[in-house]
Amino acid sequence: MTKLKLGPLIDDRPVKVTVELPGPLHRDLLTYAEVLARETGQPVSDPVKLIVPMLERFIATDRGFARSRKPRS
Repeated sequence: MTKLKLGPLIDDRPVKVTVELPGPLHRDLLTYAEVLARETGQPVSDPVKLIVPMLERFIATDRGFARSRKPRS
């Protein structure tokens, strides 16, 4: 079983953002969606929906960002 950083997707109220992805990154996103669907048993209807949880996960695990958000005494 593959250990992915993302779990099942949560449906939430969206804000529209337009982003251009390089071809190789888009192909990786499609592949990731396929693997995630296999791992969770939940089909990913639109691989673009992976971008938000990926960004959330990235921000949540970025130690430098977390340190910069802490109030300094």
